[in-house]
Amino acid sequence: MDVLVAGAGPAGWAAAAACAAAGLDTVLVDPAPHARWRATYGLWTEDCTVLPAGSRWVQAGARAVAMTEHRLDRTYAVLDNESVRTALTRPEIATVADGVTAAYTGPHGSSVALTSGRVLAAAVVIDATGTRRVLSGGPVRAPRVEQSAFGVVLPAGAATPLVEPGAALFMDWRPVPGFDPSTFLYGVPLPDGRVLLEETSLARRPGMGLAELRSRLLARLGAFGVPVSGGATERVRFPLDLPVPRRRAGVVTFGAAAALVHPATGYGVADSFRLAPRLAEAISGGLGRDPGMAIRAARQALWPPSARAVRVLRRRGLSVLLALPPARLPQFFELFFRLPPDLQRTYLAGRDDIAGTARAMTAIFRAAEGPLRASIARHWAKPVNLGPFSVNNR
Repeated sequence: MDVLVAGAGPAGWAAAAACAAAGLDTVLVDPAPHARWRATYGLWTEDCTVLPAGSRWVQAGARAVAMTEHRLDRTYAVLDNESVRTALTRPEIATVADGVTAAYTGPHGSSVALTSGRVLAAAVVIDATGTRRVLSGGPVRAPRVEQSAFGVVLPAGAATPLVEPGAALFMDWRPVPGFDPSTFLYGVPLPDGRVLLEETSLARRPGMGLAELRSRLLARLGAFGVPVSGGATERVRFPLDLPVPRRRAGVVTFGAAAALVHPATGYGVADSFRLAPRLAEAISGGLGRDPGMAIRAARQALWPPSARAVRVLRRRGLSVLLALPPARLPQFFELFFRLPPDLQRTYLAGRDDIAGTARAMTAIFRAAEGPLRASIARHWAKPVNLGPFSVNNR
């Protein structure tokens, strides 16, 4: 076969569909390749153009609350997961219900060992196993910066004190009674008509515990008179600061495994869909010569120098967020939501726009005053460990 994709989340299916569409003989391997995606995936509506035809989503006007309320000039979307996965399913993609354990590389491609004992050969292997990185070195064991959240799913009517009909609450930094202002509420409509209310710790090393987040959420909802019954819950915990994996012979990483997650926000699903065709094109062009050429081309397509430079800047932004005292976080995001909309967009989604990202970060610094500005300046000047992309801005 040409391509073996390990992992059946959004990134794995997006990669497999793009490779199959490019005419590559593609196999997707996962213990449950057709299992339902349980996470809630949000993105801006303008990014939905990268989704496969037939995908559905629910969209709503977005608002944010920092020190004051902001009506954003963009609409927010939450994916209907099943429609997206169905749209990605193609008869050309062979699926294998099995786990992957290791990849071995030879002169003509790679072999992947499966949990069952089988071995599959492919010219190119794509590791889309998320932060587990099963085929590309495994998870990073050191204490990581994590985003964590605890949420409840409620009838839309019950959530109206916080989430208006037809609206999405992107961030609400109003303090929770009895707690410091280090977490925010995320509230979005779901495709089934209900609403997810989620208390979120944006970035912390290690991540805030789910029990603490649950207590904060219940206190917040109680303060707004939002009743909570025994409905569905959502638990979120993932690393924000995974390094770009070191090159591993025969394997290309993709999705969260490739660190395609915004280091300062945690968003990444749109980038996986946007980059999947570029990944497939690079592999298809390189395979005409040899597997090594295809893998090198794929890595370059995912991480050109401009994207690597923006990642350094975003990691610098993450280091500032980690260092701010809780009381400064609402102040910081007040400045962010006052930025011109184009700068907000660039910082959130412009993964290879070096100049735009720098302008957004500089604008926040210039607008900051007093202790907040001093804190940003102090922590911006510190060197940050980015593995092969370490920098010192002094």
